[in-house]
Amino acid sequence: MADPSRHLVLTVDVERYSGRDNVLQWRVQQALPRIMQRAREELGLHPDGWLVQPSGDGQLAILPQDASERTVVTRLAPTVDRLLREHNHGLAPEARIRLRIAVHEGLVHLNGGNGFPGEAVVTACRLVDSPQLKAVLRRFPDAQVALIVSDRLYQDVVRHYGDLRPEHFLRVTASLPEKSFAAVAWIHLPGENAAAEQPLPAATGDQPCAGGQTFQHITAHGPAAFGNGNVVTTYGSADGVTPHRY
Repeated sequence: MADPSRHLVLTVDVERYSGRDNVLQWRVQQALPRIMQRAREELGLHPDGWLVQPSGDGQLAILPQDASERTVVTRLAPTVDRLLREHNHGLAPEARIRLRIAVHEGLVHLNGGNGFPGEAVVTACRLVDSPQLKAVLRRFPDAQVALIVSDRLYQDVVRHYGDLRPEHFLRVTASLPEKSFAAVAWIHLPGENAAAEQPLPAATGDQPCAGGQTFQHITAHGPAAFGNGNVVTTYGSADGVTPHRY
């Protein structure tokens, strides 16, 4: 067995691929390699040096050792985002392509019999499949790309250079319990602030609380009790506010 070598590992996955009909799946498979190839060429990332393993609705790529980590981590997602906007312009919503991209780095065996053995590859694949990344992409319907990078790359690249704003990255614990996987990672969406708190929906009419009860426009004179079924707070007692638990 040959010794492993250290590489950047990139995984790409198409959102909601399996829900498309055969024709739309075929179109995705035609467009995805072309978009990724064009992005690599624009960024000068030596496209011929990449080891790419297609997966129908995505790609796994092992980058050459001289690939610029800074370029891949900070410039690839914005470039792909722009190319996807060009591709998706004028298409019906069900035909548009949105991508999840994960980047990690580590030791990889390049001579595997059925792929590229290595924990770095497994981690990158888990990151791109994490429900945390999928949820953030759903949260921003206008985004074309959601990028997730491992904590190591965030600390080594994002924090030290001004290409992307570190405060716009969302820190998550990417987890797939069924795969016994959990890892700290950082999510970024080009043109968006992934770390911004999601605004609460505007109140329209009576809004029930967690226990299913609704309180609105209440005025109390003298002793009154308000509760959620588990905690009742009485106003007007001798000490002002006295909670009672049931």
